[in-house]
Amino acid sequence: MSEHAWNPALDLTQVPEQPGVYLFRDAAGKVLYVGKSARLRERVRSYRAGGDGRQNIRFLESEARSLETIVTRTEGEALLLEDALIKTHKPPHNLRLKDDKSFRMLRIDLAEEFPRLKHVRAKNPDAGREGGRSRLFGPYASSGDLRKTLSDLHRVVPLRDCPDHVLANRSRPCLKHQIGLCCAPCVGLVTPGEYAALVDKAARILSGDVAEVRADLEARMRAASQAQEYERAAGWRDRLAALARTVAGQGVQPKDDVARDVLGLARAGDAAVVHRLAFRGGRLAESRSHVFRSQLSDEELLHVVVTALYAHSRRDVPREIVVPCLPAEDGLLAQALGGQVTFAWPRSGERLRMLSVAGENARAELSRSEGERAGEQAALEELATIAGLDSVPEIVDCFDVSNLQGAHVVASRVRFRRGHADRAGYRRYRVRGVAGQDDFASMREVVLRALRRGVEDDELPDLVVIDGGREQLAKALEAREEAAAWEVAMVGLAKARTASGARSRAVDERLFVPGAAEPLPLPRHSGARHLLERIRDEAHRFAITYHRKERGRIASRLDSIPGVGPERRKALLRAFGSVQGVAEASAEQLGAVPGIGAELADTILRALRQKG
Repeated sequence: MSEHAWNPALDLTQVPEQPGVYLFRDAAGKVLYVGKSARLRERVRSYRAGGDGRQNIRFLESEARSLETIVTRTEGEALLLEDALIKTHKPPHNLRLKDDKSFRMLRIDLAEEFPRLKHVRAKNPDAGREGGRSRLFGPYASSGDLRKTLSDLHRVVPLRDCPDHVLANRSRPCLKHQIGLCCAPCVGLVTPGEYAALVDKAARILSGDVAEVRADLEARMRAASQAQEYERAAGWRDRLAALARTVAGQGVQPKDDVARDVLGLARAGDAAVVHRLAFRGGRLAESRSHVFRSQLSDEELLHVVVTALYAHSRRDVPREIVVPCLPAEDGLLAQALGGQVTFAWPRSGERLRMLSVAGENARAELSRSEGERAGEQAALEELATIAGLDSVPEIVDCFDVSNLQGAHVVASRVRFRRGHADRAGYRRYRVRGVAGQDDFASMREVVLRALRRGVEDDELPDLVVIDGGREQLAKALEAREEAAAWEVAMVGLAKARTASGARSRAVDERLFVPGAAEPLPLPRHSGARHLLERIRDEAHRFAITYHRKERGRIASRLDSIPGVGPERRKALLRAFGSVQGVAEASAEQLGAVPGIGAELADTILRALRQKG
């Protein structure tokens, strides 16, 4: 390993010629960017624009202060080491694809007597299959696309979609049979042979072979129309439309069946979008955009994107990748991806047409995301003005407290960065130091714990939003003082309430700002209001999700004890605050709870302490 000062006059003879990994660091030693190369010296030279020694990537000139190189024996070792270093250091100028979900597929288990189409993931397509033969169809870009395909397919081929236990226990046809969406194998209205023919027809349609089915449906529609059976003809017409929708939406139709990905690129400043069109079996299998902030050149950006898309994920590597320009070190990339992939940089023909479609999608997504970014920035600026902040907040945290029938209090923290959810900053809390239901004290505890951790890790937010009014905000401010996180701004968000008959109802949002005599009303169509509501609603959703999980855990430990039902469980939780509190209580304390008694108290303690 060698390290050199990074400057335009760096002596390149000091940089090794062998394969390896290079790291740019800032003045504090933080890793800014990690790259790999088959020839390190040549790679480092490429970061200079020309004879005057200027760097062709802006962050190098403004931030980079040292260059570190690590030599490896082979290019493959360099690829693996680069991946490990990126995961370790999380450099700000490397791209990490977070949207790496596996493909959605449809599977038919042909070993079943009456197979049905099942939704599975390509990462583990055999999950839930007990054995036998099966066929996979897809992939599909989204669950919405898959549901639409299934809905339309059942209009053409009425296969069952009920689970096995429903199929085995029905005594009469369901409603779907009555409206023509199921052939009712559950009650013997179709033979196994007839059902197998329907399965074969569905498989042909999902494989793109629809000519025979389309001709059959058209003939049935014409025959019904000639017989003046217009209602029946309309039914066949609807099935034809459903068939068209099932196989439509494939975008560009290639003339071959080569497994091919097409990467369109659009840029504006440091904003970049790569749109990927994935073709499999002669059809468009996926269309998805990936949005980045990057100062890398187009060639360097594509090099990193291709690495992230294929080398660092379980995604299948296609035989061909069509690109708007050749990625840096395309030969190394091809070898790292198994040596079977080729990069195509088309100048004319069908591939150029595909690339134009991908590029148009990338430009559309860039326009949308940049407009969204501008709107979010305007909302943050408006929020800073309303709340009297010294600067526009980049990191905003929001806390929400939730409790279960006055006991087992939990809380959530969500983090938004530049107006977008940053799920790496989400946290869940169990309130430990508050007895019973005290939302104010609970808020103080979780904010204190979060801010203390933020001070230790040097990861404090710019603004904390408290889901609540003046009292909750006051407790959060106490926590801020105790944690010595004075630089963190705080506001409370709560709805004003007005009487409506015997009830009160929420009307307008109000912002509680420290030092303000009255809460500030937020205009109904304010960008700041919409942003705050979105953040608060996400904190509430996250807390409720955690609560449901905890509620299931509570029920499994208390409700499984003979003699403890919902009412007695509620009484125990009100008295002791949590299952742990119940387990730590004495038999006399438990027996004093209304409805428990000495005998049941002994039963509860034995059960909980055995499980603990």
